[in-house]
Amino acid sequence: MDMRGSVLAGLARQLGRPSGLRGRFVGVMLNRSNKGAVTEAVEALAIVPGSVVADVGFGGGVGLELLIKTVGRSGQVHGVEVSDTMLTRAEHRFRRDIAGGRLHLHTAAMARLPLADDSLDGVMTLNTIYFISELDRAFTELTRVVKQSGRVIVGVGDPIMMANEPLTALGFRLRPVPEVIDALLGSGLTVVEDRRVGEDEEAFHPLVAKLTSPAD
Repeated sequence: MDMRGSVLAGLARQLGRPSGLRGRFVGVMLNRSNKGAVTEAVEALAIVPGSVVADVGFGGGVGLELLIKTVGRSGQVHGVEVSDTMLTRAEHRFRRDIAGGRLHLHTAAMARLPLADDSLDGVMTLNTIYFISELDRAFTELTRVVKQSGRVIVGVGDPIMMANEPLTALGFRLRPVPEVIDALLGSGLTVVEDRRVGEDEEAFHPLVAKLTSPAD
């Protein structure tokens, strides 16, 4: 592998699980590049003050910040991450919210969420499923933890656009949006909206889902 390939492979690994000093820079980059999509996802959750919500794979933490503001002092936010670097960064950045009981951080993967059944009014996960091999297992966990009245947001970039990026050939699992929707349906969730941030192949897809009812 040449120098350019080695650098790209390292960056691809950092995007999947940021670590060390490079991971901290990746966290800052993720916050800047993803803020629009994350803002749309938080709005799509349609949560109110006092809600209990989660951001699974919160990365740089911009989603945690927006969720904390949205649920207010009477609400609670759970942040779930596999990256120790991102968890340490969030512990420092949100130390007052942690001390006040408004934010709870967990080291875990989406396939094994350390959250109780039917405990969340909403849960979101953005740009995470590129690094997950078993979607059914991960989505079943999202189904387990959300309340009947709650919403699940799964955000993915357009796979056609992403396939043209040099990094995605280095360990990313790109799935067509209809395949992601089918996986959500198979886990007991019905997609009620694809909000689309952007146009055509540049679009980001925050998929808004709810628990499937017998009438669906």
